[in-house]
Amino acid sequence: MKLVHSGKVRDVYLDDSRDPADLILVASDRLSIYDVVLPTPVPDKGVILTQLSLWWFERLADLVGHHVISATEVPAEFAGRAIRCRRLEMLPVECIARGYLAGLGLKEYEKQGTVSGVALPPGLVEGSKLPEPIFTPTTKAAVGEHDEFMTFDEVAATVGAGTAARLRDLTLEIYRRGAETAAAKGILVADTKLEFGLAPDGEIVLADEVLTPDSSRFWSADRWEPGRPQFSFDKQFVRDWSGTLDWDRTPPGPEVPADVVEATRARYVEVYERITGVRFEPVSA
Repeated sequence: MKLVHSGKVRDVYLDDSRDPADLILVASDRLSIYDVVLPTPVPDKGVILTQLSLWWFERLADLVGHHVISATEVPAEFAGRAIRCRRLEMLPVECIARGYLAGLGLKEYEKQGTVSGVALPPGLVEGSKLPEPIFTPTTKAAVGEHDEFMTFDEVAATVGAGTAARLRDLTLEIYRRGAETAAAKGILVADTKLEFGLAPDGEIVLADEVLTPDSSRFWSADRWEPGRPQFSFDKQFVRDWSGTLDWDRTPPGPEVPADVVEATRARYVEVYERITGVRFEPVSA
C-alpha cells in the first residue's frame, strides 16, 4: 500500500492490488483541537471513531450511500481502526448541521445574529436549542489552516446549485436521524460535521466519519442548561483544558496530561456505548 494523504487524524492509503484500486482509511489516536494536532495520543480513539462511524453508516444507508466496502478486508496492523472504501471525488465543503448554539456558531451569532448567512432569532445564548436545525457549511481548509463559514449561495457557486441543495438536504436529514437516535439514549447532538464525495456515476456519497465525538458535539441531555458550557462527550473537554494554558492555538500544541487523556478516552467510550448499546472492547492488532 502507498500512503497518499495524512490528515489531522486519518491516514489514507492506496491499495492498487485491486482494479479499480481501493482506499484504506485509517483512524489514528491523534487528537487535534483548533486545527492543531496535539503531541499526545488518546488510546483507542481511532478504534472508537471507526466503529461508531460503521454503526452509523449502516443505520443511515437508506438516506444516502456510503463509501465503505469492508471493515474486515484491511491490513492486520490496522484492524478495528480502518475501513476499505471507494475512491471518490471529495467535495470541497464541510457540511455542518446545527441544532444548538455552540462553538464557532455561537461566536458568529454573537457578532452578527447569523451563522453561514442563516438569520437566527435574537436573545439566544450558549447552548440554546435552535427553532429548527440549520445548515452552516464551511470551507475545507488544509492542515494548519482554518475553515471559514460559507453561505448557501457560496456553496452553490462552488459545487453547483443542484449539488448544494442535495448536500443541504442530506446533511439536515442525517442530523435529524442522528439526533433522534442519540436522544433516545440521553445524548443531545448539538451539531455535526459531514463530508461527501462524488462517485464516478455522479452519485453523492457519505464519506470519512459520521456522528462521532470528533465530528460532533455530544451533550448529556440530563445536564443540558442553556447559558453555560455543557457537559460534553467529545473533544470539547480538551479544548476547555487548553483554555487554561498560555497557548496561542498555533503549532506546536501542548502535551496533554495523563488525567486529561484518561478522562477524554472515558468520555469517548461512554458515548460509544450509550449510542450503540454495545460494550467497547479494545482491538489488538
